[in-house]
Amino acid sequence: MSSIITPRCHLLKPHHALSTTTTIPKVSTSDQSLHSTWSHRFWLTTGCATFLTPIAKSLTISLTSSSSFDLLPPLCASFLAFSIADLATGFYHWSIDNYGSSSTPLLGSQIQAFQGHHKHPSTITHRHFANNLHALGRAITFTVLPLHLAASDNPTALAFIGVCSGCIMFSQQFHAWAHEKKSRLPPVVLALQDAGVLVSRSKHAKHHRSPYSNNYCIVSGMWNEVLDGMKVFEVLEMVLFFKLGVRPRSWVDPSIEWMEVEDDDNMVVMVD
Repeated sequence: MSSIITPRCHLLKPHHALSTTTTIPKVSTSDQSLHSTWSHRFWLTTGCATFLTPIAKSLTISLTSSSSFDLLPPLCASFLAFSIADLATGFYHWSIDNYGSSSTPLLGSQIQAFQGHHKHPSTITHRHFANNLHALGRAITFTVLPLHLAASDNPTALAFIGVCSGCIMFSQQFHAWAHEKKSRLPPVVLALQDAGVLVSRSKHAKHHRSPYSNNYCIVSGMWNEVLDGMKVFEVLEMVLFFKLGVRPRSWVDPSIEWMEVEDDDNMVVMVD
């Protein structure tokens, strides 16, 4: 029975790892692939407009209402949206960290980037702002606009849609800040990290340590202790393994797939 509930210890050895692995060389900080293009800036702009519009519409409807209590439902919806965004990034981060490869349809480039991120975690801090967010901005543009139209003039629904999509879109920037040196972060970002509003550098650093299978949420990280404590991802990995025969990458010997390569600027150490 113990072999059933402890897959990393008993079910897998390094040579049983996923047949498809993703190998990513270190990217130089002067590499043009880290710079923003006009295409990146376009999708960043459209993404921001897409999630800010329902927020602004919700505020306008609530503030012009005859009752001051009409602000309460949108505020509650905003907090719920913030929480769900953190949870959603955790599940998404877990899935692309552990499954698929650069050849996976639609998500290949994101899978390649996230899996390579474990080798060179500080590369994300060198990406230009629009470069880091454009992919999520494009996704938000196409998925949130229909939801906005469906919400019509419901301020609670509009607030939820706007805040949730905005947090998901900017999660990659929150992630980048969780890898940045403390001295390079704006004071407001440090304050938000210390308050637990944004995922902190010290807490996210646990994701980059053995066994490399926890702390996946990257908005605020509020769900990490719950998900890890309840072993939610381990259960899902077992279900996928026994039902589909698919092994997650985190079951592989960490020395092969997950060991971090220290970058020249030594920005991989995160200490509060």
